[in-house]
Amino acid sequence: MANFGGHAIPGTFFLFYGFWLVVKHTLQHYWRTNQPKGRQILPPVFKKMEYIEGGLKIFAAFVGIMVEQFVVDGPHARLYDAQNNSWVKLMNWQHGTMYLFFGISGIALVASTTSKAVPIGVDRLALSLALFVEGFLFYFHVHSRPPLDAHIHSLLLVAVFGGSASTMLEVFMRDHIVLELLRACMFILQGSWFYQIGFVLYPLSGPEWDLNLHSNIMFVTMCFCWHLAVALLLVACTFAFVMFAVKRLSGKGRDIEIGMRNTSSSANSQKALLEESDEE
Repeated sequence: MANFGGHAIPGTFFLFYGFWLVVKHTLQHYWRTNQPKGRQILPPVFKKMEYIEGGLKIFAAFVGIMVEQFVVDGPHARLYDAQNNSWVKLMNWQHGTMYLFFGISGIALVASTTSKAVPIGVDRLALSLALFVEGFLFYFHVHSRPPLDAHIHSLLLVAVFGGSASTMLEVFMRDHIVLELLRACMFILQGSWFYQIGFVLYPLSGPEWDLNLHSNIMFVTMCFCWHLAVALLLVACTFAFVMFAVKRLSGKGRDIEIGMRNTSSSANSQKALLEESDEE
């Protein structure tokens, strides 16, 4: 993580994951709002989406752990160096621990989708715990660093703990579209802010930032609010676009199965009337 690319990679993952959540939950919300009250079981296509999401999270977590451990200057599965009486690359171990809990959330998502024996909400609980662990480790990750470095990482905790709290609420308030979109917004905010951290600490061009200048801290704080506003705007625009597209594709917002059911009922009624007239 001690370079621009190390912040861009998780930033890209969180951005894509946030947009994926917006699209997925918008489609689920549209489907739920167009079904009769007694019919709320999601169709198989949504199960496949959960399997894909869970599988990718497990795979990404495994790759992240392997990279952190076995890069050229990595710890190579050594936690303590007995000869020098020192810990070995604790930053890599912390990053691996974060990936581990996201992998656990992927396993929980697959398990809850596969088996009805798994209590409802376990997938959300595991994801909330993964975000909490990420924020918990980041909180103790930046001690003794220059003021701007510590501050820009502490702002990331707003998105991380905010996402953890909103996801925990989903354990008790399932299928709540506002909470689902809020969770997606926090992931998008995380992703964009990882990029911002990379640009500030490891600029690709131009002068380096003064990590001890207070005005830089003020600007970065204001910049975080801009990132939040853009994340909210992106979620709203994506939600509106997906809703518009799916309504157009489904024929003016009508559920295909409901339309077929209504057509079938009308045909049966006409057939019954014809049979009655023939008998007369």
